Amino acid sequence: MSRKRELTVFDGLDLVIEDGSFVVIIGESGCGKSTLLELISGLTLPCEGTILADHKPINTASPARTLLFQHPSLLPWLTVEENINFGCKIRGDTYKLSQRTHELIELIGLQEFKDTHPPELSIGMAQRVSLARALIGDPRVLLLDEPFASLDLVNRTRLQENLVQTWQTQKFTAILVTHDIDEAVNLGQKIIFMGGQPASITSSIAIDLPYPRDVTDARFFEAKREVLEKLHHSILSPEPSRTPQ
Repeated sequence: MSRKRELTVFDGLDLVIEDGSFVVIIGESGCGKSTLLELISGLTLPCEGTILADHKPINTASPARTLLFQHPSLLPWLTVEENINFGCKIRGDTYKLSQRTHELIELIGLQEFKDTHPPELSIGMAQRVSLARALIGDPRVLLLDEPFASLDLVNRTRLQENLVQTWQTQKFTAILVTHDIDEAVNLGQKIIFMGGQPASITSSIAIDLPYPRDVTDARFFEAKREVLEKLHHSILSPEPSRTPQ
């Protein structure tokens, strides 16, 4: 006979994310980063506490909050074009859908593969399709759970550039979970550190560098050094922040 055990994931977690900002969350494995994204998306509901979007409680999933996972989850019987606009068709969101689809296919650089099926794509190409599918509904919040972790350097760099370009154009809120310090500094306006079991927000740091960011700039290396110091502290001696981050 199995016994269910309650697990407290978070302890006193208090977090405010500004509309239109690009926030990165980092911390050790298993501290609840992915769970936090699922809570914000509405795929998982909290046992205690409240999560608000536009001052209203989140109690269900919504296309306004789209979650992009680490691995592509495309429908193998649909083409690239059909995968991108599938959700919009299901929801009846068909206004200029063909134009929107083609613009995103051009953005991700897969014009020649729009009629290709997922089994014929590389993992990098498939993840580009997943990104386009996440963006086509003009989400208010884009949640990214290590979506570039399995990609090679070229594809990772291309997708990061696509993401920043689209974020700056569409002005949605982006929340990225990553273990990659360079990626965090390259993309985020603010980096939030999680630590402890149960987890809490231990600290945060603002990254005041212009886009596109130059990874060879001395300011980039200085920001990376500060992030590493904060991360080291959050893992070895996590102390929850007493003010909303």
